[in-house]
Amino acid sequence: MCDTCGCTQPDDAVTIRKPSDENAEHAHDHHHAHDHVHAHDHAHDHHHAHDHSHPHDHGHSHDHGHSHDHGHSHDHGHSHDHGHEGRSIAVETDILRKNNLMAERNRGYFEAKNILALNLVSSPGSGKTTLLERTICELRERIPIAVIEGDQQTMNDANRIREAGAPVVQVNTGNGCHLDSEMVNRAVRELQPAENSVLMIENVGNLVCPSLFDLGESQRVVIMSVTEGEDKPIKYPNMFRTSQVCIINKTDLLPHLDFDLEKAKEYALQVNHHLRFIELSVKTGEGFDAWTSWLTEQR
Repeated sequence: MCDTCGCTQPDDAVTIRKPSDENAEHAHDHHHAHDHVHAHDHAHDHHHAHDHSHPHDHGHSHDHGHSHDHGHSHDHGHSHDHGHEGRSIAVETDILRKNNLMAERNRGYFEAKNILALNLVSSPGSGKTTLLERTICELRERIPIAVIEGDQQTMNDANRIREAGAPVVQVNTGNGCHLDSEMVNRAVRELQPAENSVLMIENVGNLVCPSLFDLGESQRVVIMSVTEGEDKPIKYPNMFRTSQVCIINKTDLLPHLDFDLEKAKEYALQVNHHLRFIELSVKTGEGFDAWTSWLTEQR
């Protein structure tokens, strides 16, 4: 997928499907077979490249030895390291530029269709899917909501969203640790969200890599729970810095935990003083009106 964060799953190994797909099992089998073939080809190509480069390295080593006689061995080593660093920066820049171009295309589509696209990000277990389920149940009679679910594997979350009553597609990223704008573009073509609707994009559970990738969203909403520790924002500052809203979930557990709510907000404001907070409990519904009111205001 990319070298920016280290995930290596090829784009054509990403699967996008609806829970109602009759060929879901077939798609999974095909995905597995494709990965096997790709891995084999990749291993072969790598071996060939190594054999080819070895004699070149040997020749280079000979030149290096000659340089050493002239006292340039240190300069040669420094030049090599610097060149390698330059290539790494070029690769990362190219990947993010490509992603950002597609993100702008997505954003233009959403604006043309008057779709409020929200990128929901969090660590695993913060309650993103449960938040979506309750949101759909409370608002589906007033606001059309569609969902893109991002996970490395399984259709579990997409099935839950479908049962809650919203159209949904599942993006399985394989080894990928985040969604990117190309995946969202493909998913939107499959999903076809209605005009004047809300599109919820549930990103892969990860507070690091998704912060780098613009999906074309209108707003980024970071979700943390009181079970995670109040220092989450300063441990993962990029995610909180690039978000507009922070939902603090599971507040019903506060009496049972050593969690300082005000300290958590203070830490978050250190990295993003524009961040808006919504404190709620999806389980009990306490504070949930603040979330639904904010959604209504954004539309």
